[in-house]
Parts: sequence; C-alpha cells; structure tokens
Amino acid sequence: MSRFPFFSRSNTIHSSSSEKSQKSFNQPLDRSGSLSRFYGSMESMKSSIRGKMVKKLCNLFESTKESLNSKPSTGSEPRSGSKLRSETRSGSKLGWESGMLFRLPEAEDRIVVYLTSLRGIRRTFEDCNAVKMILKGFRVWVDERDVSMDRAYRKELQCAMGEENVALPQVFVRGKYIGGADVVKHLFESGDLKRILEGFPKMKPGFICDSCGDARFVPCKNCSGSRKVFDEDEGLLKRCLECNENGLIRCPFCCC
Repeated sequence: MSRFPFFSRSNTIHSSSSEKSQKSFNQPLDRSGSLSRFYGSMESMKSSIRGKMVKKLCNLFESTKESLNSKPSTGSEPRSGSKLRSETRSGSKLGWESGMLFRLPEAEDRIVVYLTSLRGIRRTFEDCNAVKMILKGFRVWVDERDVSMDRAYRKELQCAMGEENVALPQVFVRGKYIGGADVVKHLFESGDLKRILEGFPKMKPGFICDSCGDARFVPCKNCSGSRKVFDEDEGLLKRCLECNENGLIRCPFCCC
C-alpha cells in the first residue's frame, strides 16, 4: 500500500477524465441539429416577412380597385397631360385618333410645336430637339413656338391644355392634340406620323430662313429690341406694343 494513497486516487481520477476528454476530442462534433434549427428559424422568418409583404400588396391593390370602382370615369371629366401620356403608353387611343382631347384654335392649317430653347432641364431640352429633328426629316414647315422666347406662348399652351404645369414639348397637327416627345417617337417608329403629316407642302431640302436663321424671332423694327419708343406728342418714353417682353417679334418671312 502506498504511503500517500490520495496520490494514486487523484491519478486515477485525472487519468479517467483525460481519457474521456481525449475520446470526446477524437469524435467529430454533431452540428446537424443546431444547423437545421438555425436554418429552420431563418426560413420561418423569411416566410413571415414575405407573407407580410404579400398581404400589404394585396391590400394596396384591393384599395385601388375599390377606389376606381367607386368613382367611375365619365366622358365629361377633363384629363391632364400626365394622364394622357400614361394612357398612350398603356395602348389606349392617342389624341389624333380620338379627336376629343385638346384642340388649338386657329391652327387648322399648320403643325404647331410648343418647346423651349433653354438648357435648364437637360431631359426637356433633349426631348424638344428630338421632336424638332423628327419633324424636320419630313421637310414640312413647323410653327415652333418657343415658350422661353415669348411668355404669351406658355399662357396659350396652358389654356389649350387646361392646366398650369405642362411638360414640353407638345405637338398639335391641324389643331388636334398629338402628344409629347414619347408619343411622337412612338408614332415615328410605327409609321403613323407619316400618315398624319400627309397633305402638308414640302420644303426644299436644307431650307433655312435668311431673315431669322430658323430662330423664328427677330428684333423689333419699331424699337430695335429696346422695348421702348419715344412719344413725340408727350415727350416721354413708352413701352413698345409691337414686341414681346424680350423685344422680339415673329419672323415676318417664315412665320406668316
């Protein structure tokens, strides 16, 4: 018997525990259960989030459908320019097909385009140039009404469209409303624009007005663009009534 028996007992305990730890170390860990629980929780979380999103979308569409059914549209209600553009994209009748949308008075014999020459908004400027180039390719004379050169044209367009905020450009043919840049591009690609412009006289290729250089405006001859004239009877300077706010008048040679 050992003199210190507790030493042998401790060695036995430590040896057994070390053997157990060595066996547990050599055996691979079984993590399949924890992984399956983890992925299961993730899938349940995704399904719950997806279910909430689908429910919200269903409620949204149901509410819009109920609002449309509760407020049926009548033919007497005016439609805005944005709504008309959305309708033309969705495949409904265009303005020139229905003939019941907007009309421009005193323009039954011409093509009128409201546009801007300012580059403040890049997209608007590019759309105006695109419409000009498309119409110029047909060699027809176009009555270009630049709202940035004459403030009266903007008011005229607002009265014709029935709203204040009107996107540019806007095209009228024979007094009938055609649409904006997207509609004109669609008509040009489908070949319908050629049929709409039939009957207008053709211009010479590369024709440019010698008076205004196709700017459609020239300085006023009455006040030389100063917007003021001298009244000899009263001896005072007065506002010239023949030009616009920029001292310009329509070109008398190409805009008659």
